[in-house]
Amino acid sequence: MRRFSAEYLEHTRRGMWADGRAALADLDLSNRRTVLDVGCGTGELTRVLDAETPPEATVVGVDADPDLLAVAREETDLPYVAGDATRLPLPDDAVDLVVCQALLINLPDPAAAVREFARVSSELVAAIEPDNADVSVSSTVDTEEGLEREAREAYLKGVGTDVALGDRVRESFAAAGLGDLRTRRYVHEKRTEPPYAESALAAAARKASGAGLADHREELVAATSTSEYDDLRRRWRKMGRTIVDAIGAGDYERVERVPFDVTVGRVK
Repeated sequence: MRRFSAEYLEHTRRGMWADGRAALADLDLSNRRTVLDVGCGTGELTRVLDAETPPEATVVGVDADPDLLAVAREETDLPYVAGDATRLPLPDDAVDLVVCQALLINLPDPAAAVREFARVSSELVAAIEPDNADVSVSSTVDTEEGLEREAREAYLKGVGTDVALGDRVRESFAAAGLGDLRTRRYVHEKRTEPPYAESALAAAARKASGAGLADHREELVAATSTSEYDDLRRRWRKMGRTIVDAIGAGDYERVERVPFDVTVGRVK
């Protein structure tokens, strides 16, 4: 399983459900009693689930990374436990909803995790998974769109797991015996515009230093070569410096749209 830092998760999931909770309608959260958030990371979705379920409901986060769980515990007093998505520390039918967000795309065998979800849930299983092949970026810096696309295409080839899983989660759901399958698409839109938040300034600085691209060096080199990666990073840093200058002038704007498919199935 691929692992991520708390900083990376905070950057990619910031504001995820600020205006998109309608996409969670098929989870029937108002009628849940016990909910398990698998691969909870630092608990962003766990906290949303807790806010949307009845006060008497129990929401538990599970993750294999103790460092991420430590961050989650600092945010709230919700229960968080260590566990592997394919070997959950729960008996059969222990909860009435199992949900994950951007987890299956990072597993070498996502179907094994779905089977485990179906085992521990008595009612519903849900997966919120992105289609990273369908991400779009628009920017006032001319080179940003093309470089983002180039880096994304190389990443998709080199990553080693299916990070464009999206609504094809349905196939694993059906194979696990789940029925009444439903999928809703939610597009997480991230905007950068004046007045700039501290997070926007930090993201621009990371581009100018090449740090953001370096986070995925292994995948990018696997898809291309070391020399091609070095060339991409050189052009990426130049683009980043242009963005920093544009922010200083107050005329930089960027919109990134990441589609997430919310798939829900019922345990038969």
